[in-house]
Amino acid sequence: MRTDIFARLDREPEPPKIEIPRMSRTRKALFGGTLAFYLAIVVAVLVSSTLVILDWKVMLFRPYQQWPELHPFLDYFVVLGQRGPTAVMIAAWLGWRSWRQHTLRPLLALGTALLLLNVTVGAVKLGLGRLGPHYATQIGSAELFAGGDIFPSGHTANAVVTWGILAYLATTPQARRYLSVMSAVVALGVGATTVYLGTHWLSDVLLGWAAGLLILLALPLFEPLIGRAELAVFAVRERWRARRRTTPSTPVASGGPRPAPVPREASALGDEPPCEPIGAGHGGHAGTGRTTGTVAGTGQLTQPRPHAVRSERTPVTPAGSRRPGRSRPMTGG
Repeated sequence: MRTDIFARLDREPEPPKIEIPRMSRTRKALFGGTLAFYLAIVVAVLVSSTLVILDWKVMLFRPYQQWPELHPFLDYFVVLGQRGPTAVMIAAWLGWRSWRQHTLRPLLALGTALLLLNVTVGAVKLGLGRLGPHYATQIGSAELFAGGDIFPSGHTANAVVTWGILAYLATTPQARRYLSVMSAVVALGVGATTVYLGTHWLSDVLLGWAAGLLILLALPLFEPLIGRAELAVFAVRERWRARRRTTPSTPVASGGPRPAPVPREASALGDEPPCEPIGAGHGGHAGTGRTTGTVAGTGQLTQPRPHAVRSERTPVTPAGSRRPGRSRPMTGG
């Protein structure tokens, strides 16, 4: 007898009704507040405010030297923020969900979120060009427009998006709460780990958290596009299946007859199949040399012709054969 745990591994017979998040008032308020926080961090770094001084104090404190025993563990923990490994893990899980629920929405939502992450975070990184703590040149400087790509933190933003997408796609309120807490802990831990390792400024991590949260909050705006993309993919799949069902297994020339099967005896001897003598299909008996039937227009039966001796028959070459006819050799001169 199967338990509920193993039953959930089977594919659902019909696609479930999944509630798609909408841009509610609460979500709009959170999006506006996060956007204001994002812009405040950017402005604070541009004007080299107190936040930049705090960046330098944390960097000169060198947390990796204060607590060196944490270094081996945090070297592996920070991988949870790298885009390649996390994208593969989350895509595998969401791919199974897509198969089980007969929908492509989980995979399409993940692809949309990662695309937005690459575009938005990558553009700000290249535009501001901030150098990391290990490459800083002047104490107290914001290190902007120096050819770097450290601001905002890509590890932190990626951790927020890839783990937060699980909570965004949750189907029950309880699962959404648990996954939200888990993704928040992972994202906060990855951001703090980059500061501990000295690979990011504190302001980089703050902006990375805000950048990832903005993408998750803005995903409902792209749900109509995700739905149209899913319908287009399913339409292409149905056309491909219909084409496979209508394609014949053996190719036959258009308008041409199908090849007739060759008798087993003829194929074994290497000869062509014997042809029927002319007139055998009009009431005659094949191989007897006589025909019976009616004369056209009279309705009278015709008399059968006398049987010919075997030695007096004229050899008949089958129609279409390339070999000349041959007669039996005469013996005794």
